[in-house]
Amino acid sequence: MFGRGRPGASRGLGRLLPLLLLLLGGAAGRIHRLVLTGEKRADIHLNTFGFYTNGSLEVNMSRLHLGLGSAKQEKPWVGFSLSRTRIREALSYPGKESHNCTLEQNGAEPRILFLIDVIKKRVQVRKLGEPKKLQIYSGLIPEVQNGGSDPKPADDNKDQAAANKGTEAQQEAPGKGPEKTEGEAKQRDSSHKVKDLVLDLGSVNDSYNFSFHVVIGSEAEGLYNLNFHNCHNKAPANQMPYDITVMIREKNPDGYLSAAEIPLIKLYLVMSACFLVAATVWVYFLCQHKFSVFKIHWLMAALAYTKALSLLFHSINYYFINTEGHPIESLAVMYFVTHLLKGALLFITIALIGTGWAFIKYILSDKEKKLFVIVIPLQVLANVAYIIIESSEEGSSDYASWKQILFLVDLLCCGAILFPVVWSIRHLQEASSTDGKAATNLAKLKLFRHYYVMVVCYIYFSRVIAILLKFTVPFQWQWLYELLVEVSTLVFFILTGYKFRPASNNPYLQLPQEDEEDEEELQMNQVVTEAGVHEGLSKLKKSRVAREAV
Repeated sequence: MFGRGRPGASRGLGRLLPLLLLLLGGAAGRIHRLVLTGEKRADIHLNTFGFYTNGSLEVNMSRLHLGLGSAKQEKPWVGFSLSRTRIREALSYPGKESHNCTLEQNGAEPRILFLIDVIKKRVQVRKLGEPKKLQIYSGLIPEVQNGGSDPKPADDNKDQAAANKGTEAQQEAPGKGPEKTEGEAKQRDSSHKVKDLVLDLGSVNDSYNFSFHVVIGSEAEGLYNLNFHNCHNKAPANQMPYDITVMIREKNPDGYLSAAEIPLIKLYLVMSACFLVAATVWVYFLCQHKFSVFKIHWLMAALAYTKALSLLFHSINYYFINTEGHPIESLAVMYFVTHLLKGALLFITIALIGTGWAFIKYILSDKEKKLFVIVIPLQVLANVAYIIIESSEEGSSDYASWKQILFLVDLLCCGAILFPVVWSIRHLQEASSTDGKAATNLAKLKLFRHYYVMVVCYIYFSRVIAILLKFTVPFQWQWLYELLVEVSTLVFFILTGYKFRPASNNPYLQLPQEDEEDEEELQMNQVVTEAGVHEGLSKLKKSRVAREAV
């Protein structure tokens, strides 16, 4: 069965390689470039990033072309919002039923709004909520500055730099001069508590552009969501297509990785070494007991080695993203290939062990074969969805759809691999009550019940507890999510190997021979005992009859 399936799997992998190269061609690591044409969404989540002190965010909107109806509106209902949050992607996908414009809300939630006014050719920067030490500047950071220090504003933007430091702000009002006194500014912006800034908006052939960068202060560390809003499209009946091209560069003092991603380089490297040691010990154990080794044991070894390679390439991938802002394509392809193989091998191995293949039987039933026909394509789809998610920008139109597909398919696969274990438990329960090998079947039943609990606990820790941990810990500790997933996977591998180890002293895999010998010995003892007892009773009965006759 499995020998005939390998050529098809290799052909499928060969077809996926061009897809990987095509997707990676658009991947930009932590330097994002999003190009949207004919877009109609009112709210677009651009990115989420965890900043440390002196971290920087650069945004360059090189092209924004609005529809005729949107361009003639007097209200600045188009712009960006930068908000601080504890939960990743809290504003990623705003509710479609809400018709409230985010750019007009004056709530207490801390956020910064960049209101694009195409009529007056300006971008109004408005700070809402409690003021934080966020320094906003016009333009991008000069190339000569690398990371840590605060950038100095250009000469033509000294008024904006002064406003960020608490001095008078430059403001413009319709029909009046561009400057206002400090008292008037405070009276107008009493609800915002921070005076508004004004950035220049460029225009070329009805296409608008501007750029800005933000430097994070010591009290402003946290997880930030960057979103784009076009409130003209809030009403479904008035949606007008628009085009936008935006470049986003996020950086911390130590590199391009987010605060929660910086420890992942060492974490993946250490866990790769742990899986490599576990796989090597497992292979050595198989070589020591080669006469009781099944094919499934070598499949388990291949899974452990593939997992180690996947983590190694993942660590290298993060290293180059941190130092250069983008991955090396060849190494990224190797990571995606090993990740795809690891995902397929994991679910195939768990399902095969659950069916009892090579342990209690050598032929799969029809319903078990149908299960593999369903699970393997689902795993391929899940890995393709993961590759597309990792290689595309968060603001792309199909990002949310692929993320939902990944969640749904992963949930289906986790539920599907439990069916073989349940079928094996049911089969052993029936066998223990019908045939004469009750002890053997009950021992195997105990083994598969333990394995069922192990699989459920692994799914629970890696899918439920880990996600809850990610949403509850502070932003800089969210790497604990990955730590819990990898540690639970390692523990699951070790326990599975121990339970199904190919050893002569394994109480589960060696029970059939021992039980048969015990049953034969017990039957012989019963035969001998019963024969001796009946023989004595027969002789005693005959002698008594003889005496009575005499």
